[in-house]
Amino acid sequence: MDLIVTVSAPETNAAKRAAPNIPIVFAVHGDPVGTGDIVSLAHPGGNITGLAQVHPELTGKQLQVLKEVVPRASQVAVVWNAANPAKARDWHQLKTAAETLSVILQSREVRSPSDFESAFAEMRKHRPDALIVLGDPLTYHFRASITDFASKERLTAMYPHRGFAEVAGLIAYGADVIDLARRAAGYVDKILKGARPADLPVEEPTKFELVINLKTAKALGLAIPPSLLARADQVIE
Repeated sequence: MDLIVTVSAPETNAAKRAAPNIPIVFAVHGDPVGTGDIVSLAHPGGNITGLAQVHPELTGKQLQVLKEVVPRASQVAVVWNAANPAKARDWHQLKTAAETLSVILQSREVRSPSDFESAFAEMRKHRPDALIVLGDPLTYHFRASITDFASKERLTAMYPHRGFAEVAGLIAYGADVIDLARRAAGYVDKILKGARPADLPVEEPTKFELVINLKTAKALGLAIPPSLLARADQVIE
């Protein structure tokens, strides 16, 4: 094959091991430098390049927005895939933000589909004030189960992508992944025309979106601050 297109960190890492000499373009990698898939954003080196979501840097902002909705929240559960190396830096960045905001985090790790029920059981047993989900192929695939749990338990929840809000998730804040995927096509075009991945700097998001599901908020009896609604890119009613 002439080129491999991957989505995020796990697929990129697998492709890198299987095909070290074939150009690889990732579309929505959460932390390509932190996982060692590239040397730096400006000079990726090797055979890999693409678009990065800057997930670690976004986690603090997500927690800030969550605190705007529930200012008194002091215990926040975090559902994240601990088997994904890219998520470790997200978790550490979130812990730093939590200290600043006087929030105690409850780590609810999932490594496979079978782990979600135990994570949900722990949250029922040690009920948090709110919930944050870190973006990852595993959590995204099970987004309907996660948002359904949050709704049934009446938890105020923050999610990383609009896809969560579209299946009744309360709030989503993150990079516009559709825009990133479209831009990845440009890298594919350049490489197939002769460019080397090592010479194509990795680009970061230029578009971010805040999506609020007002229908879910009403079901939870939750009043979203008008200032936050005014900043939303989309309000689902």
